[in-house]
Amino acid sequence: MTKLDDLLTPNSVAVVGASDDPSRIGGRPLSFFKNLGYEGAIYPVNPNRDRVQGLKAYQSLNDIDGSVDFVLVAVPAKGVVQVVRDAAAKKAKTVMIFSSGFGEMNEEGQKAQDELTSIARESGVRIIGPNCLGVFNSAINFYPTFTTTIERKQPNPGGLAIASQSGAYGSHIFYLAHLRGLDMTYWITTGNECDVHVAEAIKLLAEKEDVQAICAYAESIKDGDVLVEGLEIARAERKPVIFMKVGRSEVGAAAASSHTASLAGEDVIYDAVIKQCGAHRARTTEEALDIAYACRPQIYPVGRRIGLVTVSGGGGVLMADASADYDLDVAEMPADAQAEMRELVPFAAPRNPVDVTAQFFNDLTLVPKFTKLMLDCGNYDALIGFWTSVAGSPKISPMLRKYLAEAMEGQKDKLFMQSLVAPPEICKEYEDEGFPCFEDPSRAVATMAALMSFGMAFKSGRPAEPDVPPLPALPDGDLGEKEAKEILSDFGLPLATDKLATSSAEAAQAAAAAGAPVAMKIASPDILHKTDVGGVKLGIAADAAAAAYDEIIANAKAAKPDAQIDGVLISPMAADGVDCILGVKVDPVFGPVVMFGLGGVFTEVLKDVSFRKAPVSLETAMGMIDELKGTELLKGARGAEPSDLGALCDAISKLSVFAEAHAKAIESIEINPLRALPKGAIGLDALIVKRALQA
Repeated sequence: MTKLDDLLTPNSVAVVGASDDPSRIGGRPLSFFKNLGYEGAIYPVNPNRDRVQGLKAYQSLNDIDGSVDFVLVAVPAKGVVQVVRDAAAKKAKTVMIFSSGFGEMNEEGQKAQDELTSIARESGVRIIGPNCLGVFNSAINFYPTFTTTIERKQPNPGGLAIASQSGAYGSHIFYLAHLRGLDMTYWITTGNECDVHVAEAIKLLAEKEDVQAICAYAESIKDGDVLVEGLEIARAERKPVIFMKVGRSEVGAAAASSHTASLAGEDVIYDAVIKQCGAHRARTTEEALDIAYACRPQIYPVGRRIGLVTVSGGGGVLMADASADYDLDVAEMPADAQAEMRELVPFAAPRNPVDVTAQFFNDLTLVPKFTKLMLDCGNYDALIGFWTSVAGSPKISPMLRKYLAEAMEGQKDKLFMQSLVAPPEICKEYEDEGFPCFEDPSRAVATMAALMSFGMAFKSGRPAEPDVPPLPALPDGDLGEKEAKEILSDFGLPLATDKLATSSAEAAQAAAAAGAPVAMKIASPDILHKTDVGGVKLGIAADAAAAAYDEIIANAKAAKPDAQIDGVLISPMAADGVDCILGVKVDPVFGPVVMFGLGGVFTEVLKDVSFRKAPVSLETAMGMIDELKGTELLKGARGAEPSDLGALCDAISKLSVFAEAHAKAIESIEINPLRALPKGAIGLDALIVKRALQA
């Protein structure tokens, strides 16, 4: 199994296409190896020169005695495949390809890229790229990259690591991280990913003991299972993964596809899987680096109960609003603790936010007193203090830091974030005491919310998954509603029982046997959206069933003249309840993903649905229900009788298991509506779309 050291800790490196000019793509990494302290053997390969940048040059890889651990390729695309074959013959562990002109260009380039993949599979050599900006391991001064950022700042080894599909943007993130004072040992960009891909890079970084947090950037993911494995390793090791997955919009997704030549899964599913695996999806670079910066103390609060202390009523209101935006619990201080605070400062506002007022200027000891009361009595998981520019005063900051540290004694699992305005050298003094600093209190709240999510994800661990039993193959041919209902019912899902009528007389007979008004629906494997073709009639009495049958058949034939029509399905009208939608789609990246939401406008307009990678447990299913904006409708809003949430969870879990068992045979499954009842649930319509056979 590949380890990060296999890729980034070589004892020797060859640069094929080495340039004598340190400013060129083939010259810059060679210059870094020579001048920045790399102690391994260096072999420039250039058939046109005897020496390159003062080092002996070789005509080809074959002219180098012995093996070479790492081969860097910086030659035109047409020569790359042969160089990689030569590297494999030299028993190289890693080949990294700067060269572009592969899958991101055209079909011919993709063929060449596929050939590189084949070489990697056949020989065991690991390939990074092509179309790659490089990697580095600052612990051994190994910089096989042509980014100019290394010339401006040689990285200091540190706990942050970066894995980025994009080289240029990965370099951008690295340099911004440096400007924030963040040190890093490992930086990996993967380019077109003919072999090593960004999900594997995340996994390899998560396995390294000296990595404390990972910042990832990706436009698409090639292997969803490897990503899940990597994120779960990071969770188990208490290593936050801050994930920038771009391509959220249609325009962005199209740009990502053209850039990486990769198939992209649906964005809402990425969102769900990243969250499900305990990582945080950052929408902006600023957000990602704010979180990475705040991870340095390695304190991740387990809970969302936030205490806010301020010298400004206005600052307190701003933080309270931001906390509400991120679903943090700005719980009020207990009455006796509020009374004690008022004894210290009669005009203080001690509820939460706790306003110590301008009296803070006269008596800095109020800081530890108020803070200790908040920690001891308020039971907050973390605190944020707003001190504005006062905390940046050279006269005040030393004593304030002393009192803040005093207040936090014995609170090693609690984080106290500061919002202040101060020169960099004073901010660093706060940071050295374990207090992350933000000028903008709203950014402090947003960052704290992310750290709290990490803390809760680390504590809960990987969600349990139900067993997936082997199931009989699905029947041949397309499946109509009746067949879908029968198959799902046999697996234990709650579906309504139908009677298939093939004539108006049979329809009248079935309606009479039901003894109540019935629902009538066209039965055809070729008509998926029955309402659109006039193929549904509801609340039909027995004496009207024959005419309704004829009308449904006529409507279907008019709308879909070539459709196979099996008849009309007849079932008793279901009791009133809350209509939901339950479904599965097989995502190209992550496989079966289960979806649950409230039906009608909630799904179609408000997109109030939740997703999880299948299979899911009953507990995970309950989490899906809880995160819906309209969840209160299921829990008895406005005095209505609550729905049977246990029955819904059971249906969600069972369908996810069914889908996982049939992952290679299906494209999607839908139970819509799934009517939630006070006791139980009932699926009124079902659809199973089988995967088309590959030619």
